[in-house]
Amino acid sequence: MRERAVLLVTGIQAAGKSTVAQLLAERLDDAVHLRGDLFRRMIVTGRADMTPDPSPEAVRQLRLRHRLTADVADAYFEAGFTVVAQDVVLGDHLTDLVTSIRSRPLLVVVLAPSPAAVAAREAGRGKNSYDEWTVNLLDQGLRTETPRIGLWLDTSDQTPEETTTEILARAWTEARISYDHLE
Repeated sequence: MRERAVLLVTGIQAAGKSTVAQLLAERLDDAVHLRGDLFRRMIVTGRADMTPDPSPEAVRQLRLRHRLTADVADAYFEAGFTVVAQDVVLGDHLTDLVTSIRSRPLLVVVLAPSPAAVAAREAGRGKNSYDEWTVNLLDQGLRTETPRIGLWLDTSDQTPEETTTEILARAWTEARISYDHLE
């Protein structure tokens, strides 16, 4: 049995976050799958989505979404659950979210398949997550602006099941975040 933790899974759109987070939660004892995007979708009117050049309101709503994710993750953890939280959290927003989650251990896993693998996955999803964003633009933000904390996995050639197995084998030792990582 693994130690109870908050496990944050991030990466760009179509990196496999939702699928892998669900598989992780299913393989852990007393686990919750917390979908950060749910908080964005709860805004019925007045939603301001992130774009390559976001408005101040879009950034405010993104920070609200991350604060809600942190608060809900902490509440579930305090109630005795392992929490698998997933969302697109890039750049300095990753440090902000990690700092906001009080529960420890906190494990961060970044799914970083190649842009070609993401494009192929996106084509097979039946939905289009990319509008103003392009796969290459988001991937560049992930690789150049996102702090190198936690466990980064190139999942280009893995199935979701293989990725899940690798995370379960490595995250509790290699993805652990301490406050030293954030300074």
